[in-house]
Amino acid sequence: MRRKLLFFFLFVFTVSYSSAKDYKVASPDGKIVVTVSAGTDLKWSVTCEGKTAITSAKAGMVLGDGRVLGQNETARRIIPGKIDQVLETVVAYKRSKITDNCNTLLIAFRSGLAVQFRAYNDGVAYRFETSLKDSIIVKNEIADIQFPQGSYSWYPLEESFMSHNERIFIYSSLDTIGNRHLASLPALFRANGINVLFTEADIEDYPGMWLRGAGPGRIAAVQPGYPETEKLNGDRDFYVTSTKDFIATTKGTRTFPWRAFVITGNDGQLVESDMVFRLASPNRLTDYGWIKPGQVAWDWWNANNIYGVDFKSGINNDTYRYYIDFASKNGIEYIILDEGWYKTGTTVLESIPEINVPELCKYAESKNVGVILWVVWKTFWDKIDEAVALYEKWGVKGVKVDFMQRDDQKIVNFYYEAARKTAEHHLLIDFHGSYKPDGLQRTYPNALTREGVRGMENDKWERTITPEHDVTLPFTRMVAGPMDFTPGAMVNMDRANFNPQFTRPASQGTRVHQMSMYVIYESPLQMLSDSPSNYMNEQECTDFLVRVPVVWDDLKVLDAKTGDYLLLARRSGNDWFVGGMTDWNRRQMELDLSFLPSGEYSMEIFQDGINADKHAQDYKHLKSNVKSGDKLKIEMAPGGGWVAKISSK
Repeated sequence: MRRKLLFFFLFVFTVSYSSAKDYKVASPDGKIVVTVSAGTDLKWSVTCEGKTAITSAKAGMVLGDGRVLGQNETARRIIPGKIDQVLETVVAYKRSKITDNCNTLLIAFRSGLAVQFRAYNDGVAYRFETSLKDSIIVKNEIADIQFPQGSYSWYPLEESFMSHNERIFIYSSLDTIGNRHLASLPALFRANGINVLFTEADIEDYPGMWLRGAGPGRIAAVQPGYPETEKLNGDRDFYVTSTKDFIATTKGTRTFPWRAFVITGNDGQLVESDMVFRLASPNRLTDYGWIKPGQVAWDWWNANNIYGVDFKSGINNDTYRYYIDFASKNGIEYIILDEGWYKTGTTVLESIPEINVPELCKYAESKNVGVILWVVWKTFWDKIDEAVALYEKWGVKGVKVDFMQRDDQKIVNFYYEAARKTAEHHLLIDFHGSYKPDGLQRTYPNALTREGVRGMENDKWERTITPEHDVTLPFTRMVAGPMDFTPGAMVNMDRANFNPQFTRPASQGTRVHQMSMYVIYESPLQMLSDSPSNYMNEQECTDFLVRVPVVWDDLKVLDAKTGDYLLLARRSGNDWFVGGMTDWNRRQMELDLSFLPSGEYSMEIFQDGINADKHAQDYKHLKSNVKSGDKLKIEMAPGGGWVAKISSK
């Protein structure tokens, strides 16, 4: 009897009929409601706390034989359900335990198509499922979305499908975005005061989804065609020169990627969301105890510009032994040999004469440091089986694979092949020149992080990495998953004095703005991007940075506004770390320590110095005693920051 009553409750309250072909599914807290209409077209809409978040959305799939799945469908089965579980993470980039709680609705049609919706307290997602014979060709997927009048967007404008997906999120009225305005995902929209971040999860054997404007308040999905011919320029730019008239050829019985919409009433909830991870396929590795997140001493950003040494710095063993010594002394887990360790355009199986990788790996192991190798993806892919076996033999701990610059079906499949084959040889993988995260770090936990973000490297040649950009990323790109922004500049400039410098680069904003990124930005491989010589000259700051974890047990956003400021706290064991950042505006904030369990604590603080507005490297280092419930005033200079570690006494 209890089982029958439970099913009746789920049927009535999770899924209800508004007409013969309309169905509803609500989030567990009842605040988000999805209405699905299956008739001439498959359409859906969303309200959040009674306000319209998505007015109308059309979904469908056009097959190669002319069938349009989602049109004139007849429902065969309506299956409501519920998920309520706790996910244990192998690599806790946001939380060590993730609550996966949602109501579900599966509508199976007579055509062999099914669509599954999930309604979470922080958003909704849907995906297609097909039960068709043999293989199928997908010509395109339909995803047209109408937002309420007056909606705005932080829109990652792109030039073409050939892209690193390293974009500025342009704030603009959605009515101004037209068909010529291509965008990658994630993209953030604001409708009726509600945040709607559109991204996707679990992309496998299928291309990524992009957007174009489709009329006032409307966007439409587009996807790259399947490559027919390609041309390699140099060693890394593998251009698609012509495409087939379809986007994918795949199995007829399968599930397709999730179309995910993180929906929140306040900006901080965007940062807290881990929906993409929840939607991803579960861990496929049985052996993963060897996976070790950590910080990385990175060479490329600082151009190997070390000083105060008795050898010529550059791409040679002496330089990298210096990096290893620096990493070992400071408890940094890894170093990277970036571009130049092998002769570009030749083979990833042989180093240049000045570099001896096995010797460096042996030396690094003696110092409790691991070595990661950078490779161009195409050169690596051509010899992937030989490369991963050789790197394991050398003692390498991971690879940084760069310049894919595409997410058509062919390249998406490369990500899975690379993640699987590196894992088989106990190698971590960091994707650069990549598309956004889609939860692959859950499926293959050795895929610790990826780029797909306009990061600090751009300070070497342009001015786009502003504090405003820095405080936009946590609400946009980082919602999709870990991002290898590569922070850590020790040379810091105010707006008036910043100039791009390629070999002696600096950052925009204050020293503490940079330091706070280690708490705010999520990346289980977190770069220390400046020269080891600079870090050693700034040992007080370095001592703090190397004690900031790269994995976390929990987080709480304390105050936030997209593109303006962010203040959050993260927990690692019994310690809490607090990070704050602001845009170019000077800012005062209140830190309410009520999130701490009752008790007394010691707090170590780095804050902007009194002259940080004109000398951005100015900071103040403080220690104090606090208790749960205390309220502290925080002052940040223009482009400033605030960071602290809080420990039980």
